[in-house]
Amino acid sequence: MSNQPESQKTDDPTPPGPPPVDLISQTRHTFERDGVTMSYTAMAGRIILKAEDEKEGEKPKAAIFFVAYTLDAPDGVNEQDHAAARPITFAFNGGPGSSSVWLHMGLLGPRRVVLEQNGRALPPPYRLVNNEFSLLDKSDLVFIDPVTTGFSRAVPGEKDKQFHGFKPDIESVGDFIRLYVSRYQRWGSPRFLIGESYGTTRAAGLAGYLQERHGFYLNGIMLISVVLNFMTLGFHLGNDLPYILFLPTYASTAWYHKRLVPELQASLERLLAEVETFALGKYATALMQGDDLPPANHAEIAKQLSYYTGLSVDYIESTNLRINIYRFIKELLRDQRRTVGRLDSRFTGIDRDAAGEYHEYDPSYAIIQGAYAGTLNDYIRRELQFESDLPYEIISERVHPWTFEENQNSYVNVGETLRKAMSMNPHLRVFVANGYYDLATPYLATRYTFNHLQLDESLRGNVDMKHYEAGHMMYIHDPSLAQLKQDLDAFIAANG
Repeated sequence: MSNQPESQKTDDPTPPGPPPVDLISQTRHTFERDGVTMSYTAMAGRIILKAEDEKEGEKPKAAIFFVAYTLDAPDGVNEQDHAAARPITFAFNGGPGSSSVWLHMGLLGPRRVVLEQNGRALPPPYRLVNNEFSLLDKSDLVFIDPVTTGFSRAVPGEKDKQFHGFKPDIESVGDFIRLYVSRYQRWGSPRFLIGESYGTTRAAGLAGYLQERHGFYLNGIMLISVVLNFMTLGFHLGNDLPYILFLPTYASTAWYHKRLVPELQASLERLLAEVETFALGKYATALMQGDDLPPANHAEIAKQLSYYTGLSVDYIESTNLRINIYRFIKELLRDQRRTVGRLDSRFTGIDRDAAGEYHEYDPSYAIIQGAYAGTLNDYIRRELQFESDLPYEIISERVHPWTFEENQNSYVNVGETLRKAMSMNPHLRVFVANGYYDLATPYLATRYTFNHLQLDESLRGNVDMKHYEAGHMMYIHDPSLAQLKQDLDAFIAANG
């Protein structure tokens, strides 16, 4: 394994040099579960992804960084037979531009970041502990960093930006999965994907791409904090859908911060049932009427929105009954000079200017960024023994502008891709995890998306949807982490 510095230039191609080669570190470890000690092998490294070129044959395109964990075969069991019987799960986060650090070090991997019980970071320096909630006891794990995230980069002579888009991202990650499965002889294993946030967009796209391009059928997909239909999240002029679908999460946020009248503070479950009925009923009807909404009904809707969100009637009137997420984040606790988090609205931040319209930063990201970045960089080098002088890109802005050129003048909607994949492969199951305090991908938007897939009735039971009293990364909340582990274990066991 080389210790030589690697080029950090990613915008312009560098002159071709010697052909790039794979660089992989392999280490052995153990962990204990229910009094039983299990051994596993970890691989951390970069695999060269190649494309077929008519003139040059196989042409290197990118070095994809990954971390894989495989449970060793018990004594007396053939290693190949053991691997074939073991499920394998490919994991990635979203962004676009995020590495797989969050699922890796927060939920699935054998080591996890230590946080306070409610998800707040402890003071630096940060540390890892053995993850009693790891999915490794149920499935082998492969964490993938798309190009320009983690240590993944285009090879010299190629440009990173060719991978920065909806379609090329799915193709490059899908081709890496095919390569890994072929190289490590896992075609016979039960296969799963797990994605978070934009990673759910990627996962749904991969379900179609892997199936139709490589004949690689999946047993299951696990979606954490979902966005499949971008119309449900786009606060754009003329699109009233997000105002409706975000409302229950506004209400749960106001409930958490005790901004509602006492009668609504009694039960979150009852509150959300009531708000959902209003959002999908009277509120949706009112917004569809536009300027034809009678003044008396307008006043009634404004009063009801105030009742459920904790915002003043005057403020809601000034928004024309349409509360943008970023305005809500700034307005809810303005009288306390606090903002609430977008990824997890349980957390609050402090802006210099309390009168502004937008928050300076997302406090729910700020509290975890340092802990995950610090521990990941130490873990890869010290425990997994992989060396690189490249910066490990936790979340990279260098993937932007991200191209959706296949969806010009329309919203991305991979729900249709998922529907078709499930129709072609009726054994494909989908698990969906939602956080009640997630203002990035609110749970009602996810439910709306799945209710509008137009899945055949015979396939609707293939979708299992769960909710947790936490945010976008619900696993930073200890009770939600424990419950999510149980739910994922059950999903793997039922479909692997």
